[in-house]
Amino acid sequence: MTTASATTPLPLLPEAVAQPIKKAIAARVVALFNDRSRQEQPVGRHPDSLFGPHSVAWRVHGDITSMMVGGIASLLLQMLHPAVLAGVWDHSNFRADMHGRLRRTARFIALTTYGERSEAMAVIARIRGIHDRVQGVLPDGTAYAANDPALLAWVHVTETISFLDAWIRYSEPDMSDADQDRYFDEMAQVGEALGAHPVPRSRSEAQALIEAMRPQLRCDSRTRAVSRLILTRPAHTTLTGRFMTLTMDAATDLLPDWAIRMHRLYAPPTSRPLVRAGTLGIARTLRWAFS
Repeated sequence: MTTASATTPLPLLPEAVAQPIKKAIAARVVALFNDRSRQEQPVGRHPDSLFGPHSVAWRVHGDITSMMVGGIASLLLQMLHPAVLAGVWDHSNFRADMHGRLRRTARFIALTTYGERSEAMAVIARIRGIHDRVQGVLPDGTAYAANDPALLAWVHVTETISFLDAWIRYSEPDMSDADQDRYFDEMAQVGEALGAHPVPRSRSEAQALIEAMRPQLRCDSRTRAVSRLILTRPAHTTLTGRFMTLTMDAATDLLPDWAIRMHRLYAPPTSRPLVRAGTLGIARTLRWAFS
């Protein structure tokens, strides 16, 4: 299938027409991440961040659509590890507040990517403190702890590879191998600060780590319950609902084939071009709206 380049400009509209459209699109998307109960301030872009303005991480994490797609895909991968699933199942309100978890993850990524260095390290320390309190026993009697370096490595590698793959698919299909490796090397700072080990510093290391973890992955009734919750389709009657539905389809499409089989998330092959073309269209529209 031939698709338009992610950098192809949208047709020009008269400013009087374009401005209201831009504002409407931006407002609907921002609402997805707005937690009125906390009234948190927006995250600014500080030159003294962990990575800096010229980093690959700044480039990859600045795209709303690919970050949403990658974020949902990473959750679906993470839940396949029984201990990661148990930590969420036993110690969070994820089942009652899925969007809240997505917002918190998005804010963590924003703070550690664009926030001032001291701000980034403070939020990492807070997350480590939460992890220290999350422990329990799996249904088979095996003990687990959220601060286990191997579990943290699984969460880290699934997030980084999902964010990067979504960025490549919907924004920069010609991204160089060197820049892909540089992204993993930059993000290793966050993984190591959280206590993850081993932490991949290249795409090949990330893929090797995922392959090494695959024998530990499972999909049982609890996994399927959480995946159904993650992929619950909102009402299609609103712009936000249509955006979220397409994002979920794109996240499923982003998963490796073995993960799709484990989750039993089959879709007709003919639907993939439609999902990718639709998501690319949304990604271009949002970049235009926020430009």
